[in-house]
Amino acid sequence: MVKESIPPILRPDAVEPVDLNVFAKKFELPVIGDASGVRLTGISMNTGDLRPGDLFVAMPGKKTHGANFVAKAIELGAVAIVTDQAGIDQIGTCPLPVLLLENPRAHLGDLAAFVYGNVPGNMPKLFATTGTNGKTSTSYLLEGILRQLGEVTGLTSTAERHIAGEIIVSRLTTPESPEMQALIARMREKGVTSVAVEVSAQALSQLRVDGMHFDVVGFTNLSHDHLDDYADMQEYLEAKLPLFTKRRAERGVVCLDTVYGKAFVKQSDIPVVTITSQMGVDADWHVGITAETPSYTSFVLAGPNGVNIRSRVPLLGAHMAANAGLAIVMLIEAGFSAERIQAAIINGIEAYLPGRTERVTGATGPDVYVDFGHSPDAFLNTLAAVRKVTEGRVFMVFGADGDRDATKRPDMARVAAEGCDVLVITDHHPRFEDPASIRKTLVEAAKAARPNLEIYEVSPPEAAIRKAVSMAQPGDAILWAGPGHQDYRDIRGVRTPYSARAEARDRKSTRLNSSH
Repeated sequence: MVKESIPPILRPDAVEPVDLNVFAKKFELPVIGDASGVRLTGISMNTGDLRPGDLFVAMPGKKTHGANFVAKAIELGAVAIVTDQAGIDQIGTCPLPVLLLENPRAHLGDLAAFVYGNVPGNMPKLFATTGTNGKTSTSYLLEGILRQLGEVTGLTSTAERHIAGEIIVSRLTTPESPEMQALIARMREKGVTSVAVEVSAQALSQLRVDGMHFDVVGFTNLSHDHLDDYADMQEYLEAKLPLFTKRRAERGVVCLDTVYGKAFVKQSDIPVVTITSQMGVDADWHVGITAETPSYTSFVLAGPNGVNIRSRVPLLGAHMAANAGLAIVMLIEAGFSAERIQAAIINGIEAYLPGRTERVTGATGPDVYVDFGHSPDAFLNTLAAVRKVTEGRVFMVFGADGDRDATKRPDMARVAAEGCDVLVITDHHPRFEDPASIRKTLVEAAKAARPNLEIYEVSPPEAAIRKAVSMAQPGDAILWAGPGHQDYRDIRGVRTPYSARAEARDRKSTRLNSSH
């Protein structure tokens, strides 16, 4: 086992220094001490990410105040401090100039944007997608289409950051605002013209996208998830709504495939258009499926004035075509013509989505799909997609997150049991919970839903996929839900290296070789 290795914050190679007095005047911040000659080249809220020339933001935290780390920040090369009155009182005499700002977190995004020069008229096109499921897929599809349109692209998602072709492992789904602003500045430096950003509810609640103004924002859906962070679905909905405000975006596209889409339309204070993949739902745009295979899903997107765009997405499932439709309409709302988009994607959308209904086996033997979905609704959509292209039995392997929303576990098990022929329940990220207890809850709920279903409880996941592969026959399919692109398991705060995709390939290969 190895300790978690956190990728470094990505910053521009060169920053135009910002005069501290100009900075203080811009934000009307009182300065304690001598600010003359001080130049800012970065901003940080964490000493682990601090570089010489940074403004250190000392904020109140859950357990301690950032003022406790001012001495360390000075040692690492900070040139100024911004903090609240409580922080000033705690710091006392300071050799660096100190700027007074009450509630620094509420202003952090704007401060960072100014330091890194991310100002209106100097920005790439910005696209943001939020929702319970599909936001990562939509972000990758957006980036893929933009690249086919000739744009130099950037992406920030759960899995990766992309900067003009460079790929970097992500730290968080949506970075903290100083990291986000530094990332955008680096993208600008590398000539990026369009950026796809995945925005979580937590990111909006924690103000991580403050200081950004998106050209177009998209909403995929809302379903049972994250109720460890939010009291109920209404509070979860309200956490996402701020993305659809004039403060954060110009225009929006809302998918009406879940009932919460109408709430977004009703409560948005920016112009929105609507899209659906459901029959009988009134919307501006409609996605219709024309073909489904294990390797791709073909679709037609029909919109106002007789517009029809035909293409295919290199992924399994109608829900993936719905994500592609959302991405296309977001691009149209940003000013790309339907004709230009159609010409670019006539032979299909070129995108690789790691761990999103990813087929990790070849043409022989049972198909194995690895997916990141970890909610009842995600299970429902993905199982339906796998079922549609599978002649034989559908096996499902899954576990549930420890120290995360436990209220969704019975529904996850019920949907899994109802949608597969053989169920293998295993571990996911137990974190500090007892994995056996998590499995027990899942097994009981699955048996309650389908008492006669063939159910196995196998730990650890490596043994679980071996079990599934050993039982599957040609024509069968295995869906391994949950791990997706991740290359670790979180066990009592330690990230244990492990890749479901590699494991599935290895087990499949072993099975094939042993059968000859």
